[in-house]
Amino acid sequence: MEYSPKKMQQKLNSHQFHFKKNYGQNFIIDRNIIEKIILASQIDNETLVIEVGPGAGSLTVELAQYAKQILCYEIDTTLKPVLEDNLKLYNNVDVIYSDFLKSSPLVDIKKYQYNKLYVIGNLPYYITTPIIMKIVEDHLPVDKLVIMVQKEVGDRFRAKPGTRDYGSFTVFLDYYFDVHKLLDVSRNVFLPKPNVDSIVVEFTRKKEQLPLLDDAFFFQFVRDCFKQKRKTLRNNLKKYDLNILESLLQEQGYSLQDRAEKLPLNVFVVVANKYIESRNLDD
Repeated sequence: MEYSPKKMQQKLNSHQFHFKKNYGQNFIIDRNIIEKIILASQIDNETLVIEVGPGAGSLTVELAQYAKQILCYEIDTTLKPVLEDNLKLYNNVDVIYSDFLKSSPLVDIKKYQYNKLYVIGNLPYYITTPIIMKIVEDHLPVDKLVIMVQKEVGDRFRAKPGTRDYGSFTVFLDYYFDVHKLLDVSRNVFLPKPNVDSIVVEFTRKKEQLPLLDDAFFFQFVRDCFKQKRKTLRNNLKKYDLNILESLLQEQGYSLQDRAEKLPLNVFVVVANKYIESRNLDD
């Protein structure tokens, strides 16, 4: 497959394909970057890869040479002739022309035999969070996610307590995954060229998670803590019993006068669990 901007554009033109802004389409055209992603991800012939948004198949072609099987979800049906052309030499790639968010990957993967399940994608920023949420909420048994996103989004995913980028979704990710950067990606390796640089982030599923008494309560509690990031926990948590929360926070070395961004994952877990226990005792 040709990866130069000129060759890529010629191939797209030959199939009368036009980029669509509403899908945030930016196709990667640098083979070196693609190979770095694959090598860093440690994909092998025991891996089933779900690729969200293969685009023209630049990454897919290289994945097909390493992975056992690839299942792609592509929302843009006008890419079908492009993908059929670029993937015609590979019999280990299946493409479902559907919105991943409306699909049933848990059902779709049942026909495959594999030892590891990875999700890979070059994702527009607006759809990244919903995709991760779907993977978790659908209980898709992924071992690893490797996603390319805008740099500022990637920085937020791996933010630490006490930093500006730390938020409720950071806590959510930290609960399920170990998150770290694989590599930076220049805006110059995409067609068309976006206005910002990107980052490749790896999410490895944690083998053990902190025990929660009530998952739904915990994640709602965390969202409420960050409801207005610049306000204190006291201001954000008025619908809760503040006397109980103040006592629980003080046990962990914090108070209602702190902002949520100061609290690490384990403190959120302890406070949420003990709050539920205290309320049950009251009942």
